[in-house]
Amino acid sequence: MIKAFLFDLDGVIVDTAIYHYQAWKQMANNLGFDISEEFNEQLKGVSRMDSLDIILKHGGIEVSDEEKLALATQKNENYLNLVSKMSPADILPGVGDFFVQVKQENIKIALGSVSKNAKLILEGIGMLDDFDSIIDGTKISKGKPDPEVFLKGAEELGFSPAECLVFEDAVAGVESAKRAGMKAVGIGKEDVLTEADVVFEDLVGVDIHDLLAQVNQENLL
Repeated sequence: MIKAFLFDLDGVIVDTAIYHYQAWKQMANNLGFDISEEFNEQLKGVSRMDSLDIILKHGGIEVSDEEKLALATQKNENYLNLVSKMSPADILPGVGDFFVQVKQENIKIALGSVSKNAKLILEGIGMLDDFDSIIDGTKISKGKPDPEVFLKGAEELGFSPAECLVFEDAVAGVESAKRAGMKAVGIGKEDVLTEADVVFEDLVGVDIHDLLAQVNQENLL
């Protein structure tokens, strides 16, 4: 039976994609060219250095490896400056109401994010104290789809993987949950998150009792 929830951060609780775009755009503008939101779609799920290579190629600019590191650092500083200004207004629809239900049921909650800026973001949106455990990029050595982040979350909460339910918006995140031996709730599109046990477009109107009944019933099949 499910006794603990593990939440991914980006795309489930907040959406920081716009801030990554703005930070890259600022860097590109400083180099004398621009990138569009459409172009930015190529960068989603791509590492920082690979994203930088794509942007530099787009701008027709060649730099040394040393300069690349400096540019990547500049982008991250731009990003941190933007996310440091995040507020409760940035919490995605339905999250607040769903967390009220979670607390009423006394379900333990952990964050399972590869972001090293997770605590900064949670503090900005006023949700740092809502989590019983926070596993972020500073505590893990392997990114998703490796199960490390969720296994550590379960361990810190004191539950077995089978007792944990993961909330994820990414294919790699759902795979990470499955490899950890956990059930997964997909937040997004069913035709994309095909391996998730249940999929919702967002957390708006999701009833925790209905959700737990559905997932626990599947555990009995």
